[in-house]
This record gives sequence, structure tokens and C-alpha cells, in this order.
Amino acid sequence: VQLQASGGGLVQAGGSLRLSCAASGDTFHNYAMGWFRQTPGEEREFVAAIRWGTGSTHYADSVKGRFTISRDRAKNTMSLQMNSLKPDDTAVYYCAARARWIVSGYANPDNYGYWGQGTEVTVSS
Repeated sequence: VQLQASGGGLVQAGGSLRLSCAASGDTFHNYAMGWFRQTPGEEREFVAAIRWGTGSTHYADSVKGRFTISRDRAKNTMSLQMNSLKPDDTAVYYCAARARWIVSGYANPDNYGYWGQGTEVTVSS
């Protein structure tokens, strides 16, 4: 499985960005797909997850109501629409995949075996 993240950039606080993750190498029927972010010296932090087959979504409290995760099964892409961005959202964002959905562990980065290369998001105040 290969994941390719894109869409990062510099944006002012209150602005929007859309991240994309192109997935290849499998059919992803029951995959868990997620977005995580990381700042220097910090652990990787859960942002959002989606169950590929059903489209059910989960969010970290810090982004709930501002970010939307989605997937396009025909194109094998996952997206993260980020609105009302804050300086605290500044990080490198990674997309991740796990071959089977896990009910209680989708927010733990250790449960994901496939990772994209990361895309940097900078939100200026």
C-alpha cells in the first residue's frame, strides 16, 4: 500500500485548506484511514479517521466542527477539508491506513501500518 499526501501550505488564521491522500496497492474495503499531525518534539496526534467501506467518521475534539474527512472510493482518495484554521493547527499532516477497521483504536497511530510522506500546514496569526 502506498499513500501520497498533498495540499499543505501557508494560510492565515481563519482560512481553509484541503489535504488529499492518494492511496494505491489494495482495494481498501475494510480499511481504516486517518489523518494525524505532528509538530517538532511532540508525538503524532490523531486528527480524524474514516472507515473506508461505510464512510463513518471520527474526529479529535480539537478539530470537530472545523475539519471534515471524506473519501472517494472510485478514485481511491481521502481528503481532509480544514476550515477556520488556527495557528495551533500548524503541523506536518500525515495520512495513514490500516488494513482492518478497529473500533476502539482508530486514534492510536501505532495501529496504522501504512503512512504517507506528510504535508506541511502552516497557519499564521
